[in-house]
Amino acid sequence: MATVLGMALRTPDDYRASLRDGRTLFYRGQKVDDIYAHPELRVAVDHAAIDYEVAEDPAHRDLAVWKDPESGEDCSAYYKVPRSTEDLLNRSKLIETCTGLGGTMVTLIKEIGSDGLFALLRTVQGESLEKVQAFYERCRGGDLAVAVAQTDVKGDRSLSPHQQPDPDTYVHVVDRNDEGIVVRGAKCHTSISANADEIIVFPTRAMGADDADFAVAFAVPANAPGLSMYISSYGSGEPDEWAFPLSAKHKMLETLTVFDDVFVPWDRVFVCREPELAGPLALTFVEYHRFTAVSYKLPLVDLLVGAAAEIAQMNGVTKAGHIREKLTQLVIYAETVRALTHMAAIRAKVDERTGIAYPDPMTTNMAKYTFATRYHEALEYVQDIAGGLLVTGPGADDWSSDEVRPVLEKYFVGKAPAAERLRMINLISDLTTRDFGGYHAVLAVHAEGSIEAEKMQILRSYDAGPATTYARRLVDLD
Repeated sequence: MATVLGMALRTPDDYRASLRDGRTLFYRGQKVDDIYAHPELRVAVDHAAIDYEVAEDPAHRDLAVWKDPESGEDCSAYYKVPRSTEDLLNRSKLIETCTGLGGTMVTLIKEIGSDGLFALLRTVQGESLEKVQAFYERCRGGDLAVAVAQTDVKGDRSLSPHQQPDPDTYVHVVDRNDEGIVVRGAKCHTSISANADEIIVFPTRAMGADDADFAVAFAVPANAPGLSMYISSYGSGEPDEWAFPLSAKHKMLETLTVFDDVFVPWDRVFVCREPELAGPLALTFVEYHRFTAVSYKLPLVDLLVGAAAEIAQMNGVTKAGHIREKLTQLVIYAETVRALTHMAAIRAKVDERTGIAYPDPMTTNMAKYTFATRYHEALEYVQDIAGGLLVTGPGADDWSSDEVRPVLEKYFVGKAPAAERLRMINLISDLTTRDFGGYHAVLAVHAEGSIEAEKMQILRSYDAGPATTYARRLVDLD
């Protein structure tokens, strides 16, 4: 089992060293013994280490570090339990900052885990709350990287968990004794689990009494016996930073996370066979995680605006009316998402029982819905402004050739030199047309919940009372 480090802040190298713990990983059909020794996976680890680097950077330390008033220790600000609008705004700024440093790819190794911990602190009670508090203190005190595994593989989606021909399509309890429980099943789309210290497991949906075995929440170290993670090879990236300026340096790992009779001691079990908690826990987690999502989308929408404006200048087309219209629409898109994100914190609510603040669910979902439904339109604007070189331009081998490069420099010049113009083209291509861009495009639609889920939550969260009362009053119905 992983050990707690006796410090409230870890260095980036402390984090990297913690991953050499015998965890079971597979990548491209091969078992991986050391994630940091693998040349492709190392990129993801170094990217994730940004969450530790900011605490050492004087430019960001005030935002990234929080002094725990009880222990007096400096801790990661990700683990500060929000109590106010100011706390949520600071958290959003920290997420935005780290994602910006990560070239529009969220780091997530502290963001998602703390989202999960806040949800647990608000949802469970009694003895379970004491266990959650102890685990929270472990994560905060050890400055741990924590993943959340929520989305079950689900099997036949027309059937509830207990009706599945193979029950392992949902994580479930198969045994329990005085020492703990044994779980089996699989979760998919598990972000950063391969390079986290701990994994929190949540129910994926509301459940009925017949689904009690599937209503389980717990935490396990990433090297727990019986736990295997199968890393997606999508977006493996290229080592050449000239042609792939983003994906060569920034990557996030996703896994199929398989629990093959994994033992979980009772002090790490937060919900067990309590279907009445499955829905509230899943929903409370989403309240925080969608706020995290829209916060980490802000550098991405900014880059769409900035890259489009820059390539328009380099192409010499900034005076064209249709280009100005597209740039205007990109600005409206980016600033609407930003305004809604900030408003979700400004409209924050405070849970009466726990005193923990959470972003306004309706506004958070409006921000996420706006981002998701207009993202592909924004890509179209950027690609239209950039031009066909996004997919027909030269590669790094051409640019490095003494014979070919002079030809490229002569014929790909615009209002800017070919070297600058092609670098910007490669940035936009990496962001919008290649694996990295495809990853972002699918995340826009599916990550942190579907578009339909966001619409449902907007309607569920909206208080129609004042509006209907106003309508009735105007025609004297009351």
